[in-house]
Amino acid sequence: MTGTPSAGRARNVRAWAKQACVNLVLGCIAVIPLWLLLLFAINFPLASLGVTRREPTENDGMLPWLILLVPLLSGLLALWWSLNALIRRRTDLPTRIYWPLGAATALLPTLTTWALVAVM
Repeated sequence: MTGTPSAGRARNVRAWAKQACVNLVLGCIAVIPLWLLLLFAINFPLASLGVTRREPTENDGMLPWLILLVPLLSGLLALWWSLNALIRRRTDLPTRIYWPLGAATALLPTLTTWALVAVM
């Protein structure tokens, strides 16, 4: 009875669950690079625009930050993209919903930690 609608629905639920689990795990890995990206943005571009103040002890400049952030974020994005492309190809999930939902799910752990820090 693999042709029944309930079997198709169960397969669809498993596919979405697989996508959500992979993206949540990747999101937990992404917390550190995204926090570093936030610190970089606060200390350099946003501080030069006058939105924030620069950390007084930050005197190394932008180069060490870029040497650290570019490989971290590139590797994270490559891992996220390749795993999601693999899952997307193996399932029949709609592309229009899959990629934005995957990105939002991957950002969820970082947004949660930012919200917890803002509350404290």
